[in-house]
Amino acid sequence: MTKEEPTIYYLKNEDILNTDILYNYIYPNMSSNYYWSDDFSEEFYIHAAHAGFITVSNFFDNQLLLLPELQFEYALLDFENLHISKKVKKLIQQDDYELSINKNFKTLLNEIEQYHEIPWLTDKYLDLVLKLKEFHHDTIDFQILSVELTCKKTKKIIAGELGYKIGSTYTSLTGFHNREKKYNNCGTLQLVLFALYLEECNCSFWNLGHASMDYKQKLGAKVYSREDFLKRWIVEAKK
Repeated sequence: MTKEEPTIYYLKNEDILNTDILYNYIYPNMSSNYYWSDDFSEEFYIHAAHAGFITVSNFFDNQLLLLPELQFEYALLDFENLHISKKVKKLIQQDDYELSINKNFKTLLNEIEQYHEIPWLTDKYLDLVLKLKEFHHDTIDFQILSVELTCKKTKKIIAGELGYKIGSTYTSLTGFHNREKKYNNCGTLQLVLFALYLEECNCSFWNLGHASMDYKQKLGAKVYSREDFLKRWIVEAKK
């Protein structure tokens, strides 16, 4: 007997904005995590993010779709739990690298695209990201961020990530780091410096997304069930 695949339901903007559907049917449905949509509008993406979905894209039957995911578990970093290793502390003391936000947005996207061979980072998704950078929502405090770690000597971006700030939270989407040996631990350095930046900006917590990757726990993140995540998210994403 084979295990049935979970149903992937169609998700409309109206469903997300309908609190009855969202709170009584979508949030409690622990048999589904992915949903699908053909709505590539800025409003849909932001409303999904505000509701706690992390949205990627993929092709099905030659049609490109958005895949908003309401995860079963989330890795959240509270900044008092941030762990800074001795190697990263040494890199901070050397002061050879500079962290910037939205300074080299398109360059960062190119670096991420070249680094990853992941199907969800499609051209249409990246076009939507660029539109979101210039888009202002009337009621939701949403901002796409490119986070860049640059070598001061070469002016080259050697690590970075793409994500979004919403309310008093930040959510990671994807990132990259230079694999050259001379840049060992610079990926972790970028994470640590950005965590310190978020703390300084009075961010409530960092949503690192899927809990399965070891580096997130090593950074100090804790694993939250969907239910416990939403208890925090619903409050903090509205600030």
